[in-house]
Amino acid sequence: MKASFIQQEMMNKNKAKSFGFILSAAFLLCLGVSTQQASVSQAYTHTDLTDRVDELFKEWDRDDSPGAALGIFQDGRIIYARGYGIANLEYSLPWTPQTPSQTGSISKQFTGMCIALLAEQGKLSLDDNIRKYFPDWPDYNGQITLKHLFYHTSGVREYLTLVELMGKPEGSGHIYTPKELVRTLLRQKELNFRPGEVYSYSNSGYFLLSEIVSRVSGEKTSTFAKKHTFIPLGMSNTHFHEDPNEIVKNRAYGYSPVEGKGFRIDEVRLEVIGDLGVYTTIEDFLKWDNNFYENKLGQGTPDLIKTMLTKGRLDNGEELPYGLGLRIDHYRGLRTIGHGGSAVGYQAQYMQFPDQKSSIVILANLSTFPVGRIARQIADLLLAGQFREPPSTTPKRRRQTPEPISLPVSRLKEYAGNYYSDELDVTYTFRVGNGDLVLDLRETLHRLSPYAIDSFGWQERKLDFIRDKENRITGFSLEEGIVKNMKFTKIE
Repeated sequence: MKASFIQQEMMNKNKAKSFGFILSAAFLLCLGVSTQQASVSQAYTHTDLTDRVDELFKEWDRDDSPGAALGIFQDGRIIYARGYGIANLEYSLPWTPQTPSQTGSISKQFTGMCIALLAEQGKLSLDDNIRKYFPDWPDYNGQITLKHLFYHTSGVREYLTLVELMGKPEGSGHIYTPKELVRTLLRQKELNFRPGEVYSYSNSGYFLLSEIVSRVSGEKTSTFAKKHTFIPLGMSNTHFHEDPNEIVKNRAYGYSPVEGKGFRIDEVRLEVIGDLGVYTTIEDFLKWDNNFYENKLGQGTPDLIKTMLTKGRLDNGEELPYGLGLRIDHYRGLRTIGHGGSAVGYQAQYMQFPDQKSSIVILANLSTFPVGRIARQIADLLLAGQFREPPSTTPKRRRQTPEPISLPVSRLKEYAGNYYSDELDVTYTFRVGNGDLVLDLRETLHRLSPYAIDSFGWQERKLDFIRDKENRITGFSLEEGIVKNMKFTKIE
């Protein structure tokens, strides 16, 4: 009887403790703060500096808005980290420094590390011809090396532009696989320029480098990166997200604003990686950041980091502010290493000041989040008094669009019909509707603006119709940005 009485008392006390814990957790939830976020926010001392940093995120620090996670690193440790806003609007999951998020083009440096490790292992050379790994690669005017891909000097057409012209823009829900993307690049009849002559940022290069990692290592790039980078550094919440159906616990979801309606989900649903695809957290990224100061990967020597930070050069000898997936530049007179990232509903920024052993990392889940501007503002606060130059006040140039002209319907009807591109393997259908020339592409309509006779445009694209000697329209040439001379032929 005595034993049973004691057991009952212990049970009652345990129930009371459990009930008290539940009440405490419920109290925190009622405040709109998870227990995880509460413990994180208490881990760092709030100062005038952190209060001013928090103010920069005030617009998004709400329970009904996408937001971001911030990490400020100094001397190998996190001096401040915090989440702002919501990582998952459907379940009201708040951002924390432990929230995994898509990093966009920040992923390029991890692809660069994979290639650098394979080079250190003697399995490839950065001077290798791309045809060694893609035997069917067209024989353009000048060979393309891995260095050309790394330094954005290859001239290979931007795949994001190509898939947009195919009616499959990133985030649209139209799926294309890595194999399809390789076939599309192999079909291109021209380069944007001769390899080595021009620097022009291109995601195609890093996608191809990711494919090379897989072909050389004999395993998926995601697997190679995990074995040789993420596990050795203890980055347990970091991976290349090549399976769009993979479950990632407590991850952030990407969003874009909808006028008058709040936000919509804006996600990457592709298997394509290399130029993007790495999910990570603020706490994991500290380990990557520290590795630039004391390398733990591969053979563990500084040579690997030296390879990562070696700047590219054009054929004329001009040095480029770019290494292996890293921008190597200056901000207000101080050396910087880092990169920005953007992938539909995600934005990210990594900004390292190596001489000050200070870094800023922002991961955001809103397409309009100004991560670059805020990172610079935090740097201005963090390193005040150490800069050698004032902030730049040079405004960005705006793209000039020609003024449209008016063409009669009788003239517009000349352009109606179907046109095929074998480079894109797609057919464009033009028709006249409501006094405009309209492109019907994958059941999406685009109104074209006439700039001159036979010359039209829509969004940032320019289209020039081609006529034969009898003045009959036989096709058109399309350009977008640096992608030029994309030929379409009129078909019956």
